[in-house]
Amino acid sequence: MPLSDLDQRMLLHDMADRLNSVADQLPLTDQVQPDPGLSEILDDEVRHLARLLGYLAGESAFRHRAATRYPHQPTATDRRTTLALASAAQPTGAALAALGAAVHQLALHAHFTDEPPSPARDRSIAAAHQHLVDRLGDARMHLAHAAKQLRAFADTQVTPTVTLPRPPTASAAASRNR
Repeated sequence: MPLSDLDQRMLLHDMADRLNSVADQLPLTDQVQPDPGLSEILDDEVRHLARLLGYLAGESAFRHRAATRYPHQPTATDRRTTLALASAAQPTGAALAALGAAVHQLALHAHFTDEPPSPARDRSIAAAHQHLVDRLGDARMHLAHAAKQLRAFADTQVTPTVTLPRPPTASAAASRNR
């Protein structure tokens, strides 16, 4: 059974909330500490985001196949919702890639920390930390963009107007009374 317009708007807002939730779990740039706690956060949020990206891709593919098989059934809202889900996949994938790069930078940071002290080691640690901060910032930015896109699609969907019967005008009422 197809989703109503309201259900589709709620779906888009729910997906936006889920993407924002992943972003909220990531430390802000001034709070990044390359410690085991961050590796646990990255592990959890990479898995969570991968599931969300899989859902976006799967739902978009399902809707595309349904529209191809039953070309007269999808409504304008169905098509817009499918486009919104597919559009959100790109920044969500970019966020996932940024988190993957953050995992790499965290590993580099740990690697450099284990090397003997030297000015080169200190520069490498500082560079890895800055790249880690940058990748986490990129992930947050991409997630915010995807969530914003989904909300914009949901909030701009046309709500069907209901035509209310007009009360009879004085001239119409007078003609009925004759």
